[in-house]
Amino acid sequence: MEVILRQDIESLGGRGDRVSVARGYARNYLIPRKLAVAATTGNLRMLQEEEKLHDVRENKVKRHAERLSEKLKKVSVTAEVQVGEEDRLFGSVTSHDIEELLKGQGYEIDKRLILLEEPIKALGVYTVPIKLHRDVECAIKVWVVKS
Repeated sequence: MEVILRQDIESLGGRGDRVSVARGYARNYLIPRKLAVAATTGNLRMLQEEEKLHDVRENKVKRHAERLSEKLKKVSVTAEVQVGEEDRLFGSVTSHDIEELLKGQGYEIDKRLILLEEPIKALGVYTVPIKLHRDVECAIKVWVVKS
């Protein structure tokens, strides 16, 4: 049975692809879960319209992320931390801490978008990347200083 995929499915193909699958797989799994529709001319037109709307939404989100990226490039945040002997931190600065510092400056960035490989455990200036969209990434300066 031929179906048109509505979402990317790793083992079958990408969104909008026309694929042949077993009739039972299509009827019992793909179609009820709205992962695919039967390959008819009406469904093909419907999916083309959905694709246009999806592209418009995606472009709008990308433009918003690009504008936010331009603003964030100029931002630097300062994390004041307690230190012990030899300027060793009590704890560390995590993506959650950076999220809170950005909220203090008026930027709502989810901590999952902050690409901090490992928590910061020393004083200094760090460049931390933020992935705002799959195609848009920027970096901010994080200053870790003694309190």
